[in-house]
Amino acid sequence: MAEGVARWTRRRVLRRTALLAGGAALGSAGTSQTTWIADRRLPLAGGPASATLGSRYQQVGGGGVEVVWAVRTADPLVALTFDDGPQPQWTPMVLDTLAEHRVPATFFLVGERARRHAALVYDRLGGHEVGNHSWAHHDLARMDARAAYDDLRRSHEAIAAATGVAPRLLRPPWGHLGGAVLHAAARLNYRLVLWTLQMVEGEYPHDPAGHARRIVADVRPGTILLGHDVGPGRRLVALRGLPDMITGLRARGYTFVTVSDLLRRAAVLGAAR
Repeated sequence: MAEGVARWTRRRVLRRTALLAGGAALGSAGTSQTTWIADRRLPLAGGPASATLGSRYQQVGGGGVEVVWAVRTADPLVALTFDDGPQPQWTPMVLDTLAEHRVPATFFLVGERARRHAALVYDRLGGHEVGNHSWAHHDLARMDARAAYDDLRRSHEAIAAATGVAPRLLRPPWGHLGGAVLHAAARLNYRLVLWTLQMVEGEYPHDPAGHARRIVADVRPGTILLGHDVGPGRRLVALRGLPDMITGLRARGYTFVTVSDLLRRAAVLGAAR
């Protein structure tokens, strides 16, 4: 009896193994089919990949959104930008350096930090520009369309209250884009601004002058340059070298402008040609 049970168990195991092997091939096709069906629903579902929201009329402001990495121009113009602030540790240092050298910049502010540290930026942004960098620096590309809009709207209102200026530019955290981000940006009439060149502090530990030389050498006309006024201590390499960066670029004939000014000048130059 025990032997018969053992034989039966082996037969059943072998049969199930064969069935599983055959099912694996069908399963892969079935999984692909299921994934395809799920993916087909994404554009209509209002999820992170979706640039639409439901089947009713789309409330999308002006009806479109522009994404900018750089501006094509022959004129030596560069836009200096700072992300993630404001914070008491570094933002005043950046503002002091910019004021000393009379350099305008664009600050992409985190809404929660702007509300908490409003005194750091209020009345100190004359000549500068503010943009929206989300409410709490969470990944907008992982949010559905409603959540992305609610996040950016909340941040928009906090930045406007803290600075007295309503932002018109958006830079999503880490530059992550998704359909929901595009949809929210369109609803808020934002321009999406990424960057051409980023500070590389990790390559120049304890060498602010070396880092400044690297950035000065890499800038091209129309560059949007990304820096941070918040973060790990290594980023101070860039901020301590900011005066050298400014003087080095000016020695190359560059003029510093805000992002919006860069876009305006490029549009005027393009129309004149």
